[in-house]
Amino acid sequence: MAFRKAVKGTLIGGGAVATAFGLSQFFEYRKNQPKWARLAYVEAQGELKVPFKDALPTREEQLSTLRNTEEFDVLVVGGGATGSGCALDAVTRNLKTALVERSDFSSGTSSRSTKLIHGGVRYLQKAIMKLDYEQYMMVKEALHERANLLNIAPHLSAPLPIMLPVYKWWQLPYYWAGIKMYDLVAGSQCLKSSYILSKSKALELFPMLKKDKLVGAIVYYDGQHNDARMNLAITLTAARHGAAIANYTEVVHLLKKPDPKTGQEKVCGAHCRDIITGQEFDIRAKCVINATGPFTDSLRKMDSQKTANICQPSAGVHIVIPGYYSPDNMGLLDPATSDGRVIFFLPWEKMTIAGTTDTPTEVTAHPIPLEDDINFILSEVRNYLSPDVEVRRGDVLAAWSGIRPLVTDPNSKDTQSICRNHIVNISDSGLVTIAGGKWTTYRSMAEETLDAAIKAHNLSAGPSRTVGLMLDGGKDWTPTLYIRLVQDYGLENEVAQHLAATYGGRSFEVAKMAQVTGKRWPIVGKRLVSEFPYIESEVQYAIKEYACTAIDVIARRTRLGFLNVQAADEALPRIVEIMGKELQWTEQKKNEELEAAKKFLHLEMGYKARSEQLSKATEISLTAQEIARYKKRFYKFDKESKGFITTVDVQQVLEKLSIHIDENALHEILNEVDLNKNGQVELDEFLQLMCAVQRGQISDSRLAILMKTAEEGLDLRGPVSVDRSGGGV
Repeated sequence: MAFRKAVKGTLIGGGAVATAFGLSQFFEYRKNQPKWARLAYVEAQGELKVPFKDALPTREEQLSTLRNTEEFDVLVVGGGATGSGCALDAVTRNLKTALVERSDFSSGTSSRSTKLIHGGVRYLQKAIMKLDYEQYMMVKEALHERANLLNIAPHLSAPLPIMLPVYKWWQLPYYWAGIKMYDLVAGSQCLKSSYILSKSKALELFPMLKKDKLVGAIVYYDGQHNDARMNLAITLTAARHGAAIANYTEVVHLLKKPDPKTGQEKVCGAHCRDIITGQEFDIRAKCVINATGPFTDSLRKMDSQKTANICQPSAGVHIVIPGYYSPDNMGLLDPATSDGRVIFFLPWEKMTIAGTTDTPTEVTAHPIPLEDDINFILSEVRNYLSPDVEVRRGDVLAAWSGIRPLVTDPNSKDTQSICRNHIVNISDSGLVTIAGGKWTTYRSMAEETLDAAIKAHNLSAGPSRTVGLMLDGGKDWTPTLYIRLVQDYGLENEVAQHLAATYGGRSFEVAKMAQVTGKRWPIVGKRLVSEFPYIESEVQYAIKEYACTAIDVIARRTRLGFLNVQAADEALPRIVEIMGKELQWTEQKKNEELEAAKKFLHLEMGYKARSEQLSKATEISLTAQEIARYKKRFYKFDKESKGFITTVDVQQVLEKLSIHIDENALHEILNEVDLNKNGQVELDEFLQLMCAVQRGQISDSRLAILMKTAEEGLDLRGPVSVDRSGGGV
């Protein structure tokens, strides 16, 4: 009883202080913000010249510019959100700007996020509980950047309501005070006001929620975006304003020259290599910015081998499960998992994302999602969903791991402490490093970095102009733009909505490239796979957006690899065929691209973890009756009792049922179950498959569904009677 009174007193007192503080911030913000924001927006949109409004320079033209320019003002290394943000900030200050990325734009952490644009509810909680002003300012900055990002890329982002379910009465006022404080800190940039829901209303909006002990819920708003496409929009916007950019261009070593005044070695550019052609060249620049995320220390070591490491990487795993696990327009926040981590459960691209974990890891360009992390997320999801919803391992359609580049401040006395925000560091040789931070604050991080670089290198430039600067595709977007695509081009409604939400005002360029289907409807727009709205002309357009590999298309220009690994695998041959024609690939190059993309899906997008679920089912825990039933099904295909089936066996049965499946597709279906990869599916492999299906470890095996359907078809046909067989005379 005393504890409850103490909690109540703390809540009321703390709530009053928080409310008063929040209101003061609110009125201060209302007083100062609109005029400044309006002026910044006018400056950004009205005074900047855009040299490439229509056609972008090709990658070859960009490389030529990088090779032949005598000296740039700024060279940015790293094409993630922060690096691209630095390039955009620099070029819009009229600085001669270059950017190189050793893989594809957004190929690292920036495409593997939780897809949220947020201020950080949990950071605000820490700020209040510990009276931490630094945490508070970090949240305040992020909320301002959240509003700006939603404004400058309306086609790629939107507000998302997120539900926080409450299972104890005393938590309701506690969480409500915290969430209201979140609204108040946002001030005039609050997306929508948070609100409390009763138990019945919470279940109406989120029917999958566990009912037992549910008291009610609180709903607050944050932003959500397509992170890889957002990163690409920033990069392309920088290119349209005149920045020379190139992906698949790695820094081999930094260039240095002695300072004429001091004689000290200063960084003056980088020796680079085009990974695709192998050609090497120098890029000279007055200032080099290190924005390489988890690889921050690698570039710092190029500058000086004695430099101490500052990056402490942490792996965050996410999984994608079918859309029916969550409502279409409501997310879920688990504020306290079994081990204290925060789990988000969010609708995204008509699927559901769950994550993230937070585990120390090694820096790698190809992080792999681990089975333990996948199962941890599934376990936490089960805690919040109704027992009616069976959360199955087999429903995981894709999984990925992103490396969060947590950093220690090299200027701090306590070198072991993690920096909660970001750091900008300038080495003795003049290398500017920006590290840490979060997706949402990429723009303010870039602004701070350029301010520091301009000061350190005496560059001639004005203030940042990126607040309110519309990103590529955002300017001409409207919520009803997709209707024009349907009416003007004859695209399917779902495809038109997808194009508008991906390319914004530039979706008409993609529609113009779409081929005629030969059907009554849709008139144009052949899909890459039937259940997703991605169309073939997007592959052609991806090349204009500097896509160089099949992985670029399935992972970042479209998000197919992140949404459904099997669907991406099915689309690959056609994607490679289209790219091969556009880029004049040889047959050998096509095969290499296909294999590389399959390896990417297998290792980095969770296919390996998924297939291991089948191979781990070594103990066949089926009843004798079930084994007999599945053996009967198996031998309907294995007519000769060989003990294994091949594509020929399956093809023969399907032909009897007038079912036609492409031979290559059939080979892929069997290959999923062929554990020893000998081109055959043995009886024990088939029984392991059915056991895994029973356990819920595999839910969408195409072979299991195909064989069950075929068995039912054969049983329906039944034996042919004597009088109809032509015999018996």
